[in-house]
Amino acid sequence: MISIITPVFNGESHIEECITKVVNQKCNNIEHIIVDGQSEDNTLYIIKKYAREFAHIRWISEKDKGQSDAMNKGLTIAKGEIIGILNADDYYEPNVLNKIVHLFNSLRKPALVVGNCNVWNDKGALLYVNKPRNMKLYDLLKGWQINPHPVNPSAYFYHKSVHDIIGPYDENEHYAMDLDFILKAVTVAEVIYFDEIWGNFLFCSGTKTSIDKAKGTASARAEKLFKFHRSKLAFWRQVWLLPSIRIHQLKKRIFRFKRIFE
Repeated sequence: MISIITPVFNGESHIEECITKVVNQKCNNIEHIIVDGQSEDNTLYIIKKYAREFAHIRWISEKDKGQSDAMNKGLTIAKGEIIGILNADDYYEPNVLNKIVHLFNSLRKPALVVGNCNVWNDKGALLYVNKPRNMKLYDLLKGWQINPHPVNPSAYFYHKSVHDIIGPYDENEHYAMDLDFILKAVTVAEVIYFDEIWGNFLFCSGTKTSIDKAKGTASARAEKLFKFHRSKLAFWRQVWLLPSIRIHQLKKRIFRFKRIFE
């Protein structure tokens, strides 16, 4: 079984579409766990309406400590051995879940499978396609601009047993919990990348992610995580990483310098 976990709080503008997009996957071997943080709008009403109609929908509504806590609550009750995290404003490409269930039938535990992700703005324009081709920890630690990590969990799935090794999502991390998970998971799981679009990430103004990026704190937070995980590498590997990172930083400075005088 595959367990799709959706954390949500005051998500009435997106939760119905999220639920129906999962329903339209027409995947039989599935449960959709929706973890609501006691929303103050119509979110819970919408969830209950669809839960009465579709038996694969399970839900919780109670106060939580944030998104990581909500995802951990979903993991605790998940019956499936395959996990997918789907935020309320994101969605899958058609027939992705059946494909994932079929893929995992032949994979050894624990495994992490990763596809590509469309990134859209709130005007419906495609900003870019995230293609995280290089998923080894050493490659990821070179940084986003050199080897991008998966930008959104709608484009990756993994065995629940990964958490038996690395632990749950960090409840003290409210923004970069996905990146923290990826950097830990790639060290214990068999990672397989597929050059196919699986997920869709809505990067719209006013969301937690967009506000964090606009403030400039997203990059600093990611770099702090990268530095922490680099520090755990063998010393010689840390040394080997430095040239590629510094060369890229130098290229960025040259590019900015050229733009000033153009």
